[in-house]
Order: sequence, then structure tokens, then C-alpha cells
Amino acid sequence: MFSVLIVSLISFVGILTLSLKQSVFNNLLFILVAFATGTLLAAALLDVLPEALDSGKALGVGGISVFTYVLGGILVFYSIERFIHWHHHHHRESKSEPKESHKEVHAFTYLNLIGDGVHNFFDGAIIAASFLTNIPLGVATTVAIIAHEIPQEFGDFALLIYGGMTKGKALFYNFLSALTAFLGAIAGYFFLNAITVSKPYLLGFAAGGFIYIASADLIPELHKETGVWKSIIQFFCMLGGIILIFGIIRIFE
Repeated sequence: MFSVLIVSLISFVGILTLSLKQSVFNNLLFILVAFATGTLLAAALLDVLPEALDSGKALGVGGISVFTYVLGGILVFYSIERFIHWHHHHHRESKSEPKESHKEVHAFTYLNLIGDGVHNFFDGAIIAASFLTNIPLGVATTVAIIAHEIPQEFGDFALLIYGGMTKGKALFYNFLSALTAFLGAIAGYFFLNAITVSKPYLLGFAAGGFIYIASADLIPELHKETGVWKSIIQFFCMLGGIILIFGIIRIFE
């Protein structure tokens, strides 16, 4: 539980940006969103999905079944986003509020919290399973997850800010999403077999959610930047996020 607490506290990495002036932070935000896009895609395609396939293979679950849940995740996240858009539009019309009367939180912020919550749940379960095997393995797993979480949580914080949340709310909701790791650790300790059986499906679902957020929400946002040099910077920041996640995965594989 102490290891899970340390991992969960990584969600507060966004505090490092609080000392920056708002103008400086705003200028960095478009870079951070590109970095977050890269980390999300890399986490989905190089980490979460391979883990889902490996765990499915161990259970005799075929790749088609896992990818069916990836597609299901994409469709469910699309439906949730459409519902959130409809709810906000209906709420605004019912109160006769003009669009510009308040800053609206973008739907992808909620989607990212859901997907991250599922991922954090399994991080907690993995930590519990590792400590049940032996303490050195538990410590090594915790270090690996921390190294993986730092860039991803930094990107998540940037996405929440870009999506319309204040810095305080972004820190709070990011930490709230991280707390699902405690549920995963408890479930992993008492119901490890049940968690193991559901792992390929739920991780496939989470991977689909990350892919949807990156491709349907974030990449179109990056396309709004028309400046050549800024577009080039965004591309290399996205590539940097991918390379960083890839490197961490290979080091702690």
C-alpha cells in the first residue's frame, strides 16, 4: 500500500509548473499537448496493448478477442464524448447561456481520466501481485511504474489544463484518478485470479480509449497550429513523448 501511495503521488507532478508565470505556461502548453499525444499513443500501442495481448495469450485468449475490446473502447469513449457534448449543449440552451459566457471543460478531459483510472487500477494490481511473489520484485515493479508514470502524468496534467480545468482542479482530478491504484491493489490482493482473467479485456478497453483520445481529440487540436516552426516543434515533442515511453519500457521490460 505504501508503494501504491508513492505511485499515486506522482499525479501531483504538475505542481512543478505552478511556479511558472501564466504567460510562460500558456506558451508551453501547445508543446505539452503534443508531448502528451505522443505519450498516450506510446502507452496504448507499446505498453497497454502488448500487456493485454501477453496476458491474453497466457489465458488462451486470442488476439482478435483483445482487439475487439480495443474497438469497444474506441466506440464507448466516442459515445461518452458525444453524450457529454449533448449534455453541455442542452444545459446551455436550457439556461439560455451564450457560448462565451463561461469556459467549458472539454469532453476529452473526462475521457482521459476514465482511461487513466483503468490503467492505474491495473498498476495497483500489478504492484500487489509482485509483492505477493517476493519483496525485491515488488520494489522493482514499483520503480518501473514510477518511471513510466512521471512523463504520462505530466502529459495528463497538461491535457486537463488544455481541456479547460484550472490548475487546482487538474491536480485534484488527476490524483483522484490515480487513487484507483488502491482499488487495484486491494482487488489484486484478495481477488488476484479474477483480476488476471479480466486483465486482457479491460486493458484492451483502456488502450482503445487512449487511442481514441489521441487520434480523435488531440491530433485535431495540433492541426489547429498553422505556423510551420511551431508545427515542427510539436512533431518532435510528440516524437519525444513516444521515444521516452519506449525507452522506459525497454529499460524495465
